[in-house]
Amino acid sequence: MKSFKTINILTIFSMLVIIVVMSVPAYSEWYEDPVSDVNDDKYGINELIVTGHKVFGATSEGLATVVEAIFSAKGRPNAYIIGEEASAAFIGGLTYGEGVIHSKTEPEQKIYWQGPSIGFDMGADGSRVMILVYNLDDRDNLYRRFPGGAGTAYTLAGLGGSFHTHNNGIILATIKTGAGFRLGANVSYIKFSEKPKWLPF
Repeated sequence: MKSFKTINILTIFSMLVIIVVMSVPAYSEWYEDPVSDVNDDKYGINELIVTGHKVFGATSEGLATVVEAIFSAKGRPNAYIIGEEASAAFIGGLTYGEGVIHSKTEPEQKIYWQGPSIGFDMGADGSRVMILVYNLDDRDNLYRRFPGGAGTAYTLAGLGGSFHTHNNGIILATIKTGAGFRLGANVSYIKFSEKPKWLPF
């Protein structure tokens, strides 16, 4: 009799566990971040994945994979930018963006960027953007040109990204989800500024 009751209790408990697990949204995953509790000026992977899900919403299924790959290659960033970007290209292209830069040592601040591109590239897209910033000791060092390359393949909605670097050691890892049609690869640079500018050079 006791064994029968024990089996029933275990069965009910197992069913409850399954129901709870299945009711958790797909994006509410647990990520191992061994340094997330360290009190320093860098961001952990959990913080950025949660922020990215809020920004990108339902189109962010691959976000965790992309962020994990960037962390694997570059480590933890000490700043990030959340914003929006619009670009268009037919061999030559233009990009304009605006957002807010976040860091643990300075207050949030509005920031703008623009830049030209050239390559086998055509189409137009509007994107929500998260830019992970590495080795940023002084925010003023961000207001300059960052060369880089991008491979883009947007068809109605998708996930893309690129790296831009400067010889002062700052690295930008850009993650985008966009809507539009864009196909190709290009060489480009982006230039940050404190105020919006029409000229991308």
